[in-house]
Amino acid sequence: MAKSNPERFQGSLWELAWIFLKLGATSFGGPAAHISLMEDEFVHRRRWITGPEFLELLALSNLIPGPNSTELAIHIGYRRAGWKGLGVAGICFILPAFLIVTLIAAFYVHYAKLPQMESFLMGVKAVVLAVILQAASRFLLSLLKVSSLNAESLRSLRSPSALFLLLLVVTSALLHSSGMAEIPLLLAGGILALPLLKTNTRLWNAGALFWVFFKVGSVLFGSGYVLLSFLKSELIEKRSWLTETQLMDAIAVGQFTPGPVFTTASFIGYLLQGPTGALIATIGIFLPAFIFVALSIPAYQWMKNSETLKQFLQGVVAVSVGLLFSTLVQLGRDSLITPLSWGLFLVSLVLLRRRLPSAALILAGGILTLLL
Repeated sequence: MAKSNPERFQGSLWELAWIFLKLGATSFGGPAAHISLMEDEFVHRRRWITGPEFLELLALSNLIPGPNSTELAIHIGYRRAGWKGLGVAGICFILPAFLIVTLIAAFYVHYAKLPQMESFLMGVKAVVLAVILQAASRFLLSLLKVSSLNAESLRSLRSPSALFLLLLVVTSALLHSSGMAEIPLLLAGGILALPLLKTNTRLWNAGALFWVFFKVGSVLFGSGYVLLSFLKSELIEKRSWLTETQLMDAIAVGQFTPGPVFTTASFIGYLLQGPTGALIATIGIFLPAFIFVALSIPAYQWMKNSETLKQFLQGVVAVSVGLLFSTLVQLGRDSLITPLSWGLFLVSLVLLRRRLPSAALILAGGILTLLL
């Protein structure tokens, strides 16, 4: 990895902060959508990193515990503006979701119910699927080092390495769709690619809350969608802090709000200890992501300098792309259920090809279905 240019970083932190605040406030649809939006923003619109570099950072994020899309944001922040950029990108991506979820938690505590979001989310999901499909297709072409489907590129698909990586993509997508865990798939992909070359009660309670979410953030692999079983064990079975209904509502809030799904922790923290609890739980669950990314940066440099590890990373990249396609199929099965949602999906594909901003399209889709 090339050394950072200090002159380039001057004045770039505000730009970095604004972009990730915007992404955090508009990136509905979960980790796959966040990744797709970042790819569009930083690879194609701003050209801060190349497609292959983006895929390598995605693979690295998949290999460490914590929220993958947030860790990818942190990696991009570091690549753009060094250690300061690492902190700014991560915090600004999390902040809008934290504020939105905390406000919803206050509403929930006061009215004992969640706001109705179904109509808005129907349109959001349809557009998000188009964004994910576009990004997944570009990921696949980048992985196979194909820039356009012409005669020469089709010939390049016949190479053994390209065919093998394509097989890894398809296989991992099928296995993940059938319930296969992500991390064994990622590690297997990497291996298979090698041949190719108590004194104060209040303070104690705050500490206990922080520790629970710090532990979850430190051991949870994959996306925020596998949070449920971990939180059920920690918060209901071990400590009896929440009811089943409260936990399910918390998970729902994390999924229908923009930004990282891990802000489910903000909702739970608010229920348990008010605004202070929301902040403590949020810091607890996201802090490991910053630590793991910081520790993985030297490892990334090591991988880039080793042909064997570079080949391993290629296998992990292939499986990561396969997992994205699998997520696309699952989301499509759940979301494209009406003529309106299909229409929004197809129109969005056309408009995305014309380089319209994906975040604006997502909000427009939600507003349209809400009005209709």
